[in-house]
Amino acid sequence: MDNRQATLELGTKPVGQLLMQYALPAIVAMTASSLYNMVDSIFIGQGVGAMAISGLAITFPFMNLSGAVGAAIGVGASTYLSVKLGQKDYKTAELLLGNAIVLKIITGILFGAVCLLFLDPILYFFGATENTIGYAREYMQIILVGNVATHLYFGLNALLRAASKPKHAMYATIFTVVINTILDPIFIWVFDMGIRGAALATILAQMLALCWQLSIFSNPKEMLHFKKGTYRLRADIIKNILAIGISPFSMNACACIVVIFINTALVRYGGDMAVGAYGIANRIAFIFVMIVMGIKQGLQPIAGYNYGAQLHSRLIHVVRLAMLAATVVVVAGWVTGQLLPYYCARLFTSDQTLINHSIQAIRVNMLLFPLIGYQMVVTCFFQSIGKAKISMLLSLSRQMLFLVPLLIILPPIFKIDGVWAALPASDGIAFIVTWVTMETYKKKLRTNAQQ
Repeated sequence: MDNRQATLELGTKPVGQLLMQYALPAIVAMTASSLYNMVDSIFIGQGVGAMAISGLAITFPFMNLSGAVGAAIGVGASTYLSVKLGQKDYKTAELLLGNAIVLKIITGILFGAVCLLFLDPILYFFGATENTIGYAREYMQIILVGNVATHLYFGLNALLRAASKPKHAMYATIFTVVINTILDPIFIWVFDMGIRGAALATILAQMLALCWQLSIFSNPKEMLHFKKGTYRLRADIIKNILAIGISPFSMNACACIVVIFINTALVRYGGDMAVGAYGIANRIAFIFVMIVMGIKQGLQPIAGYNYGAQLHSRLIHVVRLAMLAATVVVVAGWVTGQLLPYYCARLFTSDQTLINHSIQAIRVNMLLFPLIGYQMVVTCFFQSIGKAKISMLLSLSRQMLFLVPLLIILPPIFKIDGVWAALPASDGIAFIVTWVTMETYKKKLRTNAQQ
């Protein structure tokens, strides 16, 4: 089946089959990606030490910030591409690919250069101390040097999914996981490179996968491929990419700000070990969040296409299925976090102090975890149909509008317990806002479907 026929099926094939078809490869890829990040943390914790885990946790805002810049273009371009394919506007789709590549290169270079120039001040601002700055610096120096490759790798994977090639995106992600897992112990232990080795393994794996992605889009037989004349930046295309991408950008940027608040509060009230515990808790939650991300990525091209084709009943149906699947995943995560926190923490470290901190962090961080899946799918839904303002509002509600104020109010009163309590409290409030917003919009969609 050629790519054009596969794209047309987004508007005709049963949505349950489509969601399975698109989500399963993405779920496999995102699960592999979460394991890929988890493997890094495990090798760093077991091979370098407990304080290195805390140093790695300090770099999380960097990852969120880099992800924010990348998502503004990658997610924006892939979502806009899905809508254009639904409208059968293939010429604009080709221009989108070329413009997205150029934007990725420009932003990747600028982000890496600026962050390298001010690396130490940024890391201290993110919550680093004299005990953790060395680890964080060594890791980020390598990551930032390879930032262009990282941006292109994630951006092209998003475009592969939008271009009806979810399995190719899955293969690229699995490849990076396998290569990274092989290189991690070699660089950390055999070459004695410590935390730098983990960063180098990450970048090399992504660069190799990127070469394969570029070969796919270089094939003129593909419906969507690199074509001369598509690389000149066009204001109208950039405007539409950024209009959609502003929501995931805001979500990741807010995550960066939130982690800075969390790290600063944890250092103040619990010390470096509390920061490391949060890093471990994040990695455990990240596994299940990434599976939901896979469901979201499977949903995105289907929702975007059917919205573009004005097939509203199919749109409602696929969103419901995605909500159900996401909820099953996060409930499984909640059970794991509440019943098996010791074994989760022990994967990363043998330091008993860090394990004890991590048990509390895992349980509290995932206390209202069953509500997260619904909110993530709803946010993706609004993003997929180009409703950037609503999607951004829902993204901001959980992180900035509720969590940051709670992080300011609760810790001075309840110390370290106040930091942990702010996390589930914001989840609960944000869920209520998301539910009310979605129910209101669903009524509008049902009216359109009946018409």
